[in-house]
Amino acid sequence: QVQLVESGGGLVQAGGSLRLSCAASGRTFSSYVMGWFRQAPGKEREFVVVINWRGENTYYADSVKGRFTISRDNAKNTVYLQMNSLKPEDTAVYYCAATPSGIVVLPTLYRHWGQGTQVTVSS
Repeated sequence: QVQLVESGGGLVQAGGSLRLSCAASGRTFSSYVMGWFRQAPGKEREFVVVINWRGENTYYADSVKGRFTISRDNAKNTVYLQMNSLKPEDTAVYYCAATPSGIVVLPTLYRHWGQGTQVTVSS
């Protein structure tokens, strides 16, 4: 069982940066592929980025490629999302999630979810 807690959200102006963290409980964190998703009001949950077990492989949504960077520290049971050059359309609740399934983008394939952290980007 893995429990996930996100932090680091907030209000930022367009062009600014935020760093999200997702702390995981449990000894099996390193065995999970970790992803970040986001959900804006009235919209479906959207894939953002995923990182494999060792942090060697990543896959980004086109909308964030070149602006967001995912990383993980298995010794600290934490995955990070560095978000630069933020845009108003990045405004959403951001969720981290864990899957044993490999590099996948479908939310339904993720087994464990955090409660989410709000990111608001003002224009």
